Amino acid sequence: MARMTLDELRTRTSTVDRAKVDATTEADIEAHRAADGNADLDGTVGARVVESPRALRVRLGMTQPEMAAALGIPLGTWRNWEQGRVSLEPAAVALLRIVSFNSDLALTALATQAPEPGPSGAKAPPTDAAISGTIGRQPVTV
Repeated sequence: MARMTLDELRTRTSTVDRAKVDATTEADIEAHRAADGNADLDGTVGARVVESPRALRVRLGMTQPEMAAALGIPLGTWRNWEQGRVSLEPAAVALLRIVSFNSDLALTALATQAPEPGPSGAKAPPTDAAISGTIGRQPVTV
C-alpha cells in the first residue's frame, strides 16, 4: 500500500477521464453489463434501500413521541435512532422496513394487543378481529 501525505494527495492529478465518464450513456452501461454477463440482472440486485428513521417519521406525518409510542419503544431510543447516535440493530432495521413498506398494516398490528396465553401457555387463536391487509397483491391476515 502506497502512503502519501495530504499535500501529495491534494496536488496529485486525477487518473479519471471525466470527459469519458460524462459522455457515457445508459446504452453504454447496458453494453458493458452484457459484456460482463450481467445483462439479465436487475441493476439493484443486492441493494437494500432503507428509509432513514427521520424520513419515515416525516413521511408518516408523526412527531417523535407519536412514532415512539406507535412502535412501543422509549422516546429516547427513537431519538437516538433518528439522530444517528447508535447503530440500528438488525431487528430494528427489519421493523422500520416493515413499517415503511405498509405503514397502515404495521402500525395497526403494533397497536393491537396480543391475546392472553391459554391455560397451557399457548396463545389463543386469533379472533374475528384479526388485522388484514395486503402485501404486494397478496391478501394478509395478522
